[in-house]
Amino acid sequence: MATLTRPRRGKVIAGVCAALANRFGISPFLVRFLFVASILLPGPQVLLYLILWIVFPKADH
Repeated sequence: MATLTRPRRGKVIAGVCAALANRFGISPFLVRFLFVASILLPGPQVLLYLILWIVFPKADH
C-alpha cells in the first residue's frame, strides 16, 4: 500500500481524496464522489478535510 502523501499531479483541490484513494488502492473519482455525497449528511466533513490537508505531506516527486 502507498503512503498517505498528497500527490502533485492528479489532484483537484488539495489532493486529500487522491491521497486516500492511492493509499487504499481505489479510484480517486470514487473517493471524491463519496466525499461530496457525505456533504449532504450532518457532520464535520469539511473540517476533517481541512485537517487532513494540513496533516498529509506533499509527495516529493
